[in-house]
Amino acid sequence: MRITSNKRVIEISHPDKIWFPESGYTKAAIVQYYHDIAPHMVPFMQHRPLTMLRYPDGITGESFYHKDMPAYFPDWIDSVSVAKKEGGKTRYVVCNNAETLVYIANQGCITPHLWLSTVQALRKPDKLIFDLDPSTNYDFALVKQVAKKLYALLDSMRIPAYLMTTGSRGLHVVIPLAPYVPEDFSVIRGYARTIAQEIVNQMPNKVTLEARKEKRGKRLLIDVMRNGFGQTAVAPYAVRARPHAPVATPIEWDELDNSHLRSDLYTIKTIFKRLKSVGNIWKNTGLVAK
Repeated sequence: MRITSNKRVIEISHPDKIWFPESGYTKAAIVQYYHDIAPHMVPFMQHRPLTMLRYPDGITGESFYHKDMPAYFPDWIDSVSVAKKEGGKTRYVVCNNAETLVYIANQGCITPHLWLSTVQALRKPDKLIFDLDPSTNYDFALVKQVAKKLYALLDSMRIPAYLMTTGSRGLHVVIPLAPYVPEDFSVIRGYARTIAQEIVNQMPNKVTLEARKEKRGKRLLIDVMRNGFGQTAVAPYAVRARPHAPVATPIEWDELDNSHLRSDLYTIKTIFKRLKSVGNIWKNTGLVAK
């Protein structure tokens, strides 16, 4: 099997391998999805280092996060080298075009995760993320309730914010920062924690900032730790390694009132119908890196 993207021909290895047993989706189906979604997805990925969450044998097999770009990757794939604390450098893939997205999918990257900063200013985030992460007693009604509380608070502060299902269990609330807040990650994380603490104060028995599961209990976590240097978040329209191949999907705030809304509502089979109906709703926001 070959896929041609921007005149580059990419040979797809083992296209018939089953990657999603529950639905029968093959590797070819996932790679084809990324080829088809690329016009909507790549603008949110450009200029950002990414970490590949790879599943070489599908979602029931071994998985691992892969940061360092292998030497065998073709030289037409963009990359950026970032110094390590312990010495040396990590060379990250930068997905600036559709053919790169197809290539990494062929390498088993089912879910790309993106930095919150760009290669132009690695230590200065251009977006802030609140990850609304439910505890083991999955309660999406609570996730939606907390999202509404957070929206009301941000709106009262006149801070624009955008909403995305993660395709897994929760929601991401995302604030574009550039070009207005040229601060480093430590400042932005502190800012996020202050805002999140206000929601905790309003709902102390239901919401927490405590990341350790044994201490958070049944409360929903507002995770602000993604707002750190080198931390990542799932890319918009990325596939998640869950039954039926759900995708992370930007949504409107009023969709929280939809009783059918779940974090995994949209899948590789339904997302294109949504895009045809409502369009790429983040297209003209500050979330597209320049």
